[in-house]
Amino acid sequence: MLDLLNLQNSTQGNSITGIIFTVVLAFVLSTSIGLAYIKTFRGLSYSRNFVQAMMLSSIVSAIVMNAIGDSLARGLGMIGALAIIRFRTNLKDSRDIIFMFAALASGIACGVGAYLVGIAGIAMFIGAAFLLYHSQMTKTSFYDGILRFTLSNNESDTKLFANIMNSHCKVYALITMKEVSQGTRFEYAYHIKIKDKSSNELLVRELKEKLPELQGLNLMLQETTVEL
Repeated sequence: MLDLLNLQNSTQGNSITGIIFTVVLAFVLSTSIGLAYIKTFRGLSYSRNFVQAMMLSSIVSAIVMNAIGDSLARGLGMIGALAIIRFRTNLKDSRDIIFMFAALASGIACGVGAYLVGIAGIAMFIGAAFLLYHSQMTKTSFYDGILRFTLSNNESDTKLFANIMNSHCKVYALITMKEVSQGTRFEYAYHIKIKDKSSNELLVRELKEKLPELQGLNLMLQETTVEL
């Protein structure tokens, strides 16, 4: 029969109570990170599997760090074992990577016994996440869009168009331009950044009213890019 006491003493002298406390605290910290991720998520839907993986990753990292302890041989062996595994899941959003690293860091802190560092660090991380979520410095004040139209080859109309764009757009850049109607008209495509969301209707209305020669006006706005 296995001597459980000897097995326990060979694991860096950690008690069963200490191991359970480490795992539970790591899971509580990663759960807090997961809840903060859900509350500060700006997309249409989040991946439930990613959130669950983030919550469970701290337990794995805590167990790994607890098992390695101060042993260099165990650390090298763990590196060799993990090198066999191929992680092929791609995290396309850099914000998801940061939250995953935070969950792993909480498990590492608990695994090495730095409980105060883990608790204080994760608390500050969550606070910073909510601060950035409600802060104005991460909110854009302009909106991307594509403006397409045809306009007569007239210098006065071109200058008037430039004045209208300068009053409503933060910046605008010509993407394509080609001749139509045997050179009497040009077809334009502009990449624009509108200063205010409510200015899109004003921009379209003013272009139609002040430029009667303008035809085929089409404005496509893209405020955010969200992957489901």
